[in-house]
Amino acid sequence: MSSMIVITATAVPDHLRGALTRWLLEVTPELYVGTVSAKVRDELWDAVAASTHDGIAVLAHPADNEQGFQLRTAGTRRREPVDFDGLTLIAFRRESQEMANPL
Repeated sequence: MSSMIVITATAVPDHLRGALTRWLLEVTPELYVGTVSAKVRDELWDAVAASTHDGIAVLAHPADNEQGFQLRTAGTRRREPVDFDGLTLIAFRRESQEMANPL
């Protein structure tokens, strides 16, 4: 059964962008949308995760959970999905541990 997926891929190699556009529409730069089977989705994600290197990629696809979707990520980024009692929330990683100066 096919389902809609959304992939955002930033700072990835051109060959990966070409591979994604074979299966998905690039609706805005670095944002890909399409309807594919679970097998194609998983194979596309494997290619994305293997080629991300210094880039960032996120896949959102339907899932049988409370939110109705699941996220997969590749690369280092400031925002990290975390599981909170079955819900996916986004945590922000601090760039440094410095605190504001007290008055």
